[in-house]
Amino acid sequence: MRTLAIDIGGTKFTIALFDGERMIQRVSEATNRDGGPDWMLGRVAAIAESWRFDRCGVGFGGPVLFDAQRVALSTHVGGWSGFELGAVLRDRLKVPVIIDNDANVGALGEARAGAARGLDPVFYMTLSTGIGGGIVSQGRIYRGADSYAGEIGHTTVVPDGPECLCGARGCLERMCCGLWLERDHGIPARELLTDPSFVERYVVLLARGLKTIIMLLNPARLVVGGGIGKAGPALFDPLRAELRRQITSWSRARIDVVPAALADDSVLHGALALTEEIS
Repeated sequence: MRTLAIDIGGTKFTIALFDGERMIQRVSEATNRDGGPDWMLGRVAAIAESWRFDRCGVGFGGPVLFDAQRVALSTHVGGWSGFELGAVLRDRLKVPVIIDNDANVGALGEARAGAARGLDPVFYMTLSTGIGGGIVSQGRIYRGADSYAGEIGHTTVVPDGPECLCGARGCLERMCCGLWLERDHGIPARELLTDPSFVERYVVLLARGLKTIIMLLNPARLVVGGGIGKAGPALFDPLRAELRRQITSWSRARIDVVPAALADDSVLHGALALTEEIS
């Protein structure tokens, strides 16, 4: 069985071909933020036209209405709101297709083949252009009543803080994602994270968001993926220390926060696993 896996993000998209569990092809390109669905799906079709596959799994960088297999919206790239991504891809590729939010899919990838393998439950946070979250329990994605479970990026960490793209103020995404870090400070997040004094301030806000997850869900492990999640000990050591400061000794909930083991491929491996849900 061959599977096409697609990761559609705000700054880049990646597609891969799996033969069974083994990745045999992989292509990644920058996202044309003005191109919308037509450009994106045209590039996917062009890259994959010479590949043979039997099914397709997709992680999309924004809320997805899973039961309808439709994109709800994207706050980072225009033209996707209400887009029937599942149906359109199925018509273009001529194979069964299943789609979900990229953080949900990334959570599944890390739970099945990455840093949280064998653990339950698992929370995965993508910390990149935006911030999203996914929950895996008993080997399956937990989506909630309306496909919005895990949206940690739009919880408030700074009351009356600056306005987020979602319209609220002081969201974790507004304060900590790569898009806003670069807009607020004028340099990319990867450069900001080389400054220990910046990181010391940054992890206070990031820990507020993660504390919510730890206290609410008590995950066996919390995995951080995305571009910022690759910062290594310079980020994770002070983040763990800050979490221990914020989560007092009253709580016996574990503080097990690690970077994604699959790095840029968490969503691709999750998209492979997601195709098991194709009916």
